[in-house]
Amino acid sequence: MSRPMPRYLLRRIGESLITLFLVSVVVFAGVRALPGDTATALAGEEATPEAIAGIRRAYGLDDNIVIQYLRYVRHAVTGDLGTSSRTGLPVLDSVLDALPVTLELSALALLLAVLVGVSAGVVAAVRRGRPEEWLVNALALLGLSIPAFWLGIVLILTFAIAVPVFSASGFVPFGVDPVENLRHMVLPAIVLGSGLAAVVMRQTRAAMLGSLSADYIRTARAKGLSRRQVIGSHALRNSLVTVVTVLGLQLGHLISGAVVTEQIFVLPGFGKLTIDAVFSRDYAMVQGVVLFTSAAYILVNLLVDLAYSLIDPRIRLGGAR
Repeated sequence: MSRPMPRYLLRRIGESLITLFLVSVVVFAGVRALPGDTATALAGEEATPEAIAGIRRAYGLDDNIVIQYLRYVRHAVTGDLGTSSRTGLPVLDSVLDALPVTLELSALALLLAVLVGVSAGVVAAVRRGRPEEWLVNALALLGLSIPAFWLGIVLILTFAIAVPVFSASGFVPFGVDPVENLRHMVLPAIVLGSGLAAVVMRQTRAAMLGSLSADYIRTARAKGLSRRQVIGSHALRNSLVTVVTVLGLQLGHLISGAVVTEQIFVLPGFGKLTIDAVFSRDYAMVQGVVLFTSAAYILVNLLVDLAYSLIDPRIRLGGAR
């Protein structure tokens, strides 16, 4: 690894920490800008003014908003994200219980998107102007056009009711029963990953077409390299920066798509946790989930930037300067 890498890494970590700080400010202020009074929501609509005043004192809602924020940051740094007003459980415990479900769903959807999207994109670029490219483009257009909720309903009716191969709802941990876990997770992963696979396919195809027309590809062919080596070792590798960029930017799609997908298949993940918290006006839970999700998004983008530097060292050297 070249010498400028630690400097580049430190600079990116510093930028990520600043971004996380700004996100925490926006989340904290945004939750308090929601309609309604937090103390009234916690005490109940029928609560007396004395009870509401007691809630304000107990939760420090009478303090200046700056003091409230500093206290929130002090607790958050130690892992205390507050207590859910709906369940009475610590927010962090609820988040950690829901996290494995959403992580598995996102990982399966991402795996599906990479395998299908990259493979189809390479085929479309290599077989440009032929029926294979038209078929791949048509499938990508379908993946981008079909709403997730409609696709989920169709898959449930087809593969969980008409032909009961997979389960329509619920969740079984992988450690308890791997087979049942996959029966519950395959359909949600297809719903969540289909749109991302279409995006990856289109970007891979565009990057591959640019690479295949480059001078170094003609040089590789002139040196007598096989077609597999030219496509795999040269054209595809130089197209991976575009693919990695798309995957990093599409993390937001996975998170927002998980909300709809988990509602359709009744999965106890981040999406269902967020919806339940919003409808019950559980401000502490909303704040904790959004902060946790934002931190994960920032971390993934940091890892994507580091992946750039491994794929193309010029990015690392340019960032160091």
